[in-house]
Amino acid sequence: MSAVEAIRMAWESGVHIGIEGADLILDAEQEPTSRVLEAIRRHKADIVDLLTAADGDRTAESWRVFYGEHATKAEFDGGRTREEAAARAFECCIVEWLNRHPEHSDPGRCAWCGKQSGSDHVVVPFLADLDVHTWLHPECWHDWHQDQRERARRAIAVMGVNTPPKNGKRAGIPDDFEKSDKTQKGETNVD
Repeated sequence: MSAVEAIRMAWESGVHIGIEGADLILDAEQEPTSRVLEAIRRHKADIVDLLTAADGDRTAESWRVFYGEHATKAEFDGGRTREEAAARAFECCIVEWLNRHPEHSDPGRCAWCGKQSGSDHVVVPFLADLDVHTWLHPECWHDWHQDQRERARRAIAVMGVNTPPKNGKRAGIPDDFEKSDKTQKGETNVD
């Protein structure tokens, strides 16, 4: 078991882990099981490291604040339902994590499938930062991007920001890479 798994086990059993200096603060409705306490005890140093410097200059607490600010703004300023606001705030966290963790890869080889660029499958750069590119076959981008989003989701969950419940798509969040129903049906709107 790793520190990440210990944190996840604690959260799944209703134990919220906070940090105060080098000490862990546990908050729970009921006494944690001995299994949970032992996992936390065994991985305390790693848990402290994860929660204080898990993301460079962002701590677990700052991720939760970032999420809360975006959820509040979407709900109260944006007029969204609580579920839509939660989904939008979570999406903001995903994008923020992806922006903070660009994946550099070597030119000429696809970062997803590992195959070299060739005349029939050209590898192109996907800009993540001015100096960081991920080189992919265009047909590999979708799978690579989904994998990156899943990595981001798992990392953010470790910070205490959990995936909002799913009800359909991402609660009305547009996906720029999908066509709308009207476009798929061949309809256009001319204003």
